[in-house]
Amino acid sequence: AKYKGVPYKFGGTTPKAFDCSGYVQYVFGQHKARLPRLADAQCLEGIFVLKKDLREGDLVFFTTYEPGASHVGIYIGGDKFIHTSFSQGIVAIGDMNDSYFVQRYYGAKRVL
Repeated sequence: AKYKGVPYKFGGTTPKAFDCSGYVQYVFGQHKARLPRLADAQCLEGIFVLKKDLREGDLVFFTTYEPGASHVGIYIGGDKFIHTSFSQGIVAIGDMNDSYFVQRYYGAKRVL
């Protein structure tokens, strides 16, 4: 949440600007957890988690601009996740129950 409000930039990997997978990779890296750079590769890490079993820190994936896992965020509890919001242009809190995300939910992984 420390990076909430940081600008969105496709390909961004630092607190100056993030894209979704760059944000996740950076945050996990701050906690000594290595993740691949892109959302589709991050989706191959860890263990599969059912939506009903999500815990804080799990990665949640969505199909957005291309088929498969093309967007990723970090679950923070209460059906919320933190991610880079393309529409808002910043790191923001998303709602898993928002119709946009419900229709595009791809799955979740636990990597920690």
